[in-house]
Amino acid sequence: MFGATAAVGTFLVDQATKSLILAHVATLSAGVPVFPGLNLVFLRNDGVTFGLLSGAPMWSLTALALAVCGWLVVALVRTNSRMEALAYGMIIGGALGNVADRLRHGAVTDFLDVYAGSLHWPAFNMADVFVVCGAMAVLFSSSTGARQRRAE
Repeated sequence: MFGATAAVGTFLVDQATKSLILAHVATLSAGVPVFPGLNLVFLRNDGVTFGLLSGAPMWSLTALALAVCGWLVVALVRTNSRMEALAYGMIIGGALGNVADRLRHGAVTDFLDVYAGSLHWPAFNMADVFVVCGAMAVLFSSSTGARQRRAE
């Protein structure tokens, strides 16, 4: 239940932030500075996280995301760890948020532009943030669990 709640919450945060961005496309197309190192922008990404696989057919990216979500649901059901449940939920919710965009708009709405000087990271969205944080949490949880098993 904890992981499912995380997935739904992640999905809702992602979709709410994208709705705010879509309500201000005209303003954000040129970019709006938030503070040094962060702009809000409006971009469409036809690839996956951080623009990877750009240009791939939409149906293939959607199918891949849904297959990964299916695998993660199985992992979520099997885990006894709240940390892993949270992590799986974050990844599932983020992936489904981007799938919803892809189905609705043909591409994913990205709006976070992080930069240092003239170097810009590829624009991303909250779904990407949740996916990356969830993946890091899975890695942290698995490495912590492995250390605990070795100590026993």
